[in-house]
Parts: sequence; C-alpha cells; structure tokens
Amino acid sequence: MSSFPTLGAPGATDLATPQAARAWRAAQDFEAMAIARLIEPMFDTVDTANGMFGGGVGETAWKPFLIEGIAQRMASSGGFGLAVPIWRQMLHLQENLQSPDSQEDPA
Repeated sequence: MSSFPTLGAPGATDLATPQAARAWRAAQDFEAMAIARLIEPMFDTVDTANGMFGGGVGETAWKPFLIEGIAQRMASSGGFGLAVPIWRQMLHLQENLQSPDSQEDPA
C-alpha cells in the first residue's frame, strides 16, 4: 500500500519522514531546473544593451542567477506541476527498493 497522496502537493504529514522531505526538495529542485531551462530563451531575446540600466558585463554575469531565482520561486509556488508526480515516483521507487517482496528471483 502506498503512503503518499494521490493528488496535490504533499502536506505536513506526507513530509514527516526525512526521506520524504528530501525527495520533495529534490523534486522541487528538478522542477526549478526545468523551468529555468524553459524561461532562459526569453531573457536571451530581450535587448537591454540600449536601456539606461541594461547591458554590460554585470548583466551577463548576474542573468543566470536571476533566471534561477525566478525558476525557484515559480517551482515553490506550484510551478508547472512537475514536482508532485516526480516526488510520487521517487517515493514509489524507494518503497519498492525497501520492500523484501520487490526482490525477484532470476531463476
């Protein structure tokens, strides 16, 4: 029997174990990384070189941090909904690895 919810983001009781909480954080981090890769081209198309405060080496250096920050915020606010199914699958795989019944005899 599964110990994780079927719908929605996990609640406090779902994250009670350190293993579940780490898996949730990893799922959110993965979603943030995916969102960052998706929104990165948007920032490449903005012409900031002619603006009063745009362009230059500073902007080039800090733009990846801005993109990551936006993506992290989006993921922590629900994102695209990738974290929940990823988290569920991670827990499912961990449960299967810990279950003695999951070991199949190759013979």
